[in-house]
Amino acid sequence: MNGNKAEYKKLLAAWNSATVSSDVEVVIGVPAPYLQFVRDEMKPEFAVAAQNCYNQAKGAYTGELSPEMVLDNGATWAIIGHSERREIFNESNEVVAEKTKFCVDNKLKVIACVGEKKEQREDGTTMEVIKAQMSAISALLKPEDWSSVVIAYEPVWAIGTGLTATPEQAQGTHKDIRDWLAANVSQEVADTTRILYGGSVKTSNCQELSKQADVDGFLVGGASMKEDFPVVMNH
Repeated sequence: MNGNKAEYKKLLAAWNSATVSSDVEVVIGVPAPYLQFVRDEMKPEFAVAAQNCYNQAKGAYTGELSPEMVLDNGATWAIIGHSERREIFNESNEVVAEKTKFCVDNKLKVIACVGEKKEQREDGTTMEVIKAQMSAISALLKPEDWSSVVIAYEPVWAIGTGLTATPEQAQGTHKDIRDWLAANVSQEVADTTRILYGGSVKTSNCQELSKQADVDGFLVGGASMKEDFPVVMNH
């Protein structure tokens, strides 16, 4: 919940001047009131995502967004189950899974977020938490649905805290998620599903993190509001 049109114009200038290799996909997560504005002002090869979406097509759900509304404003992705949605707005694993499935069924691609809190990392239950989150999503998806889903691993203890998982911690958890997909969905899905890292990603750490074998990209928070990030990303 940041920014306004004046600030976005500055960011858009940086994004629109960025040159990105053809094997990199860029998706900008935008607050709902600005989806169409950013879509209209941003170069077409970059996609736009809503930061949330509901699991109903229409009705008495005041304040919510449907996939049709998101698509109608030019966005093609939705971020579902971000740790702040889970923590502040009490979205359960089941709700996150239902929203993921409904979006995919209605032609909206999904960045589905999973991750553990600090105490869970410290007591060694990281993968127990993530397995429960992944299992709820997997239970509702058909094999072909996974082509429209990207997983974002967010260590909750590293979001907005300045803490960052070490490259080794990130790689270890990403590999565990990929191994879980292989064992519980299919090897093909494990091989083709992109797993992003999101936890205080910034210009000073993104290059080292990107070298890890199972880190396929990033879900960037505060650094995405800085004009220098697109430049660093190019290198």
